[in-house]
Amino acid sequence: MKSIQRLFEIDPWKIKTHQLDKENRRLQESLTSIGNGYMGMRGNFEESYSGDHHLGTYLAGVWFPDKTRVGWWKNGYPEYFGKVINAVNFTAMSIFVNEQEIDLAKMDVQDFYLELDMEKGLLTRKFTVTIGETSVAFTFERFLSVVKKELAMIQMKAKVLAGQAKIEVISKLDNNIQNEDSNYDEMFWQAIATHEADGRSFLTTQTVANDFGIEQFTITASMAHNLPSDKTTSEPLCMSQHFTFDLKTNEQVTLEKQVLIVTSRDTKAAQQVPFAQQLFNDFGADYAQLKAEHVRAWQKRWELADVLIEGDDAAQQGIRFNLFQLFATYYGEDERLNIGPKGFTGEKYGGATYWDTEAYAVPLYLALAKPEVTKNLLKYRHNQLPQAQHNARQQGLKGALYPMVTFTGVECHNEWEITFEEIHRNGAIAYAIYNYTNYTGDDRYLKQEGLEVLVEIARFWADRVHFSKRTNKYMIHGVTGPNEYENNVNNNWYTNTVATWVLRYTLENYLNYENETSVTISAEEQAHWQEIIEKMYFPVDQELGVFVQHDTFLDKELMSVAELDPIHLPLNQKWSWDHILRSCFIKQADVLQGIYFFGDQFTLEEKRANFEFYEPMTVHESSLSPSIHAILAAELGLEEKALEMYERTARLDLDNYNNDTEDGLHITSMTGSWLAIVQGFAQMKTFGNELSFAPFLPKAWRSYAFHINYRGRLIFVTVNAETVNFRLLEGEPLRFNVYEEQITLNETCSLPLA
Repeated sequence: MKSIQRLFEIDPWKIKTHQLDKENRRLQESLTSIGNGYMGMRGNFEESYSGDHHLGTYLAGVWFPDKTRVGWWKNGYPEYFGKVINAVNFTAMSIFVNEQEIDLAKMDVQDFYLELDMEKGLLTRKFTVTIGETSVAFTFERFLSVVKKELAMIQMKAKVLAGQAKIEVISKLDNNIQNEDSNYDEMFWQAIATHEADGRSFLTTQTVANDFGIEQFTITASMAHNLPSDKTTSEPLCMSQHFTFDLKTNEQVTLEKQVLIVTSRDTKAAQQVPFAQQLFNDFGADYAQLKAEHVRAWQKRWELADVLIEGDDAAQQGIRFNLFQLFATYYGEDERLNIGPKGFTGEKYGGATYWDTEAYAVPLYLALAKPEVTKNLLKYRHNQLPQAQHNARQQGLKGALYPMVTFTGVECHNEWEITFEEIHRNGAIAYAIYNYTNYTGDDRYLKQEGLEVLVEIARFWADRVHFSKRTNKYMIHGVTGPNEYENNVNNNWYTNTVATWVLRYTLENYLNYENETSVTISAEEQAHWQEIIEKMYFPVDQELGVFVQHDTFLDKELMSVAELDPIHLPLNQKWSWDHILRSCFIKQADVLQGIYFFGDQFTLEEKRANFEFYEPMTVHESSLSPSIHAILAAELGLEEKALEMYERTARLDLDNYNNDTEDGLHITSMTGSWLAIVQGFAQMKTFGNELSFAPFLPKAWRSYAFHINYRGRLIFVTVNAETVNFRLLEGEPLRFNVYEEQITLNETCSLPLA
């Protein structure tokens, strides 16, 4: 039975509540996070809050190589644990009414309201405080501009409803910030300089020195206000501007705070203050104008990305929330960046790049953005090919091993079963190159940079396998598959499958483009790869008709999750790790991940047998799990299961399914809600350079609709209770299959829903 925790009201476009939930403040903060791809923050209050919460502001590409926390060391182990670092709190305002500080952790307030407007990219909050005979209504609004990446705007309004109020505001740039996950209360920031000019304040800080040769980042945060301040104070890690307002009943004041953030990723330290001054002049200070262009830009994004659902507002809210947070994290402008599992919403997972991007995010960005966006994700990995080669050499292996967790391409995760064993991630990097090429029809990247990456990944697999003389088969031992609830297993079916596929795909394309590529594969190496392809061992049980997750999986005590008392769930919070490892329970799609990736290579009967065997044992305690199961369930005609899995992936964070959203949102897995609808309910497939659909409509829905970019065409798809409708909005006519019947889309086409 699912366990959900719903803090916000159901609304198609808004995340809103009239309740200040002090017991779940961290969860509220996660769910009201905002970002613009360059920076982002949790939904922290502007004013002081002394209760339990997680203050978090993060800057894209700014990180620190922290000491790893392990008490042992092994050859090949990462030297450091890379982590995103909590940065300057630039929204901070200490607010006093008649000399009493506003602190909602200690005060009772009236008319509290909190709203994240996803359509416009605005975070708004309202409340009224009563102090003696005086009542003051406060309204806050903020946004991080998606037009001017360095820009953040905060607006505070205070209106006296009764009595007289002396309102004091201390508006800050506060870098006295520490990570919650730091070792020994470490401080990652040091003061460099403060500066004041033309009513603007500038605070420059730098990450502290490290022992690993990683660059130190320099940040300049600057602020200006629409009203003159009484005074400015400077401390080593904080600058403050002070304001005082004496207001009578029905009088109101509006304070607007304009913030610019400049980092050494783009601007050298010595040039940051002059550059920020120039940006202030270029951007202007008109709050309404800056807000309007920001809102227009979000609406432009929604014109392409929005998924329309009629008949289920909770489902509608869920998909929009996920798309909003994805695009607030990454929109493809910077090839140096990737998509962190927590985005700008928390410190868990170190804020780095995982294989989630290639496996889950690429299909969404292919369909909802220009091809250049996905190509930037591919370039990110190509640029880090030398580091991936370094990772392989650390393990004593040839070729390239892409990291499980990284900022630079060098592995920086601090758990051995991840760093050493979860090598299947190497296959996802290769699969993304296939996915891009197959989806767009553009082979230019494949035959140049793509083959450079593919060949090195293939060389890793060819060296990582070993030959079993006893069985005359190649095998891969000592791995962790996608199911991280099992470590150090032999012949994980998915790992062996993806390794073999990489060898085959690389070899085929090398032979196709041998005269157009810069790489060379010797005849001897080609023959060796072909032998591995032909002699790879795959664990299979003929009696059950399933691909076996790994060699000894069937020796476990097999049982379904339904047989467990719900008090044991989630397992990762209730059981010891030893207990989990010995159990049959599966964290996320493993065998089924391979069936999803290579769906054209398996029969419907094989898919059904494996789904019916593995899904009942899956606890879905990875945020990546529900979407794959929704897609396969839809293909198998298991419509109720498909909808159940969609609801879980769409509202995973909004309903806190896994009881861990207070740490931050599950950004990369948010692609799963879109995948569940488009690749699941609509059964959009692109295998073998062919586009096809086979939609169904969930019983509780009246209709759903979405756009896709596909090979220079923009197509709008609508599914209702009677028909499937296609409209060609841009591009040349296109042939594709619907329910295995070929159609040609010239302008519009409508077919009966099967």
